Amino acid sequence: MTDPHQPADATAADRIAQSGSSACASGQPIFLVGMMGSGKTTIGRGLARTLQREFIDLDHELESRCGVRIPVIFEIEGEQGFRKRECQVLDACSRRPNIVMATGGGAVLSAENRRALRERGIVVYLRATVEELFRRTSRDRNRPLLATADPRATLRDLLGQREALYGEIADIVIDTGATSVAQIVAQVIQRLDGINKPCGIPSCTP
Repeated sequence: MTDPHQPADATAADRIAQSGSSACASGQPIFLVGMMGSGKTTIGRGLARTLQREFIDLDHELESRCGVRIPVIFEIEGEQGFRKRECQVLDACSRRPNIVMATGGGAVLSAENRRALRERGIVVYLRATVEELFRRTSRDRNRPLLATADPRATLRDLLGQREALYGEIADIVIDTGATSVAQIVAQVIQRLDGINKPCGIPSCTP
């Protein structure tokens, strides 16, 4: 994934909007899932900008509500406490129409979260290899689960635990790799055009 500042494919977005695609015209939420380092935040911002939607980063939203960074939540409450808070914030945010939301990498561990994401919107799984994930996260100190002696092995283990869960709820799967953000956004938009899934929140437009 390269050039995060390259503009996305506005022409594709215009085509989707004009076509009346249920995914975009109805305000159906779009949820991005995938491992830490898969590009959910960067791609989510680009997708939201192109579709003229609000962007929500679930981790940032959680930090804003708690008033502290995620590593602090882990330190004080442990992963179990963090997951409980994550579940509450995801439930609230996933009910909002006209959003693109990037979830945390481990949000899919909760069956309740998986059900909410699957039923309320369109789920896009951003897939990347362990080597690519390691390259993108190796200098990030805001990843408490990677504070281990062998972060690469940790990523491999986490991906092994989560990959089937991402696939279970995904309506669209996109391989990020070395593709530019603009190209990935264009791919997502193109794939959205083929989705005809009932919107699971009351505020969607019929």
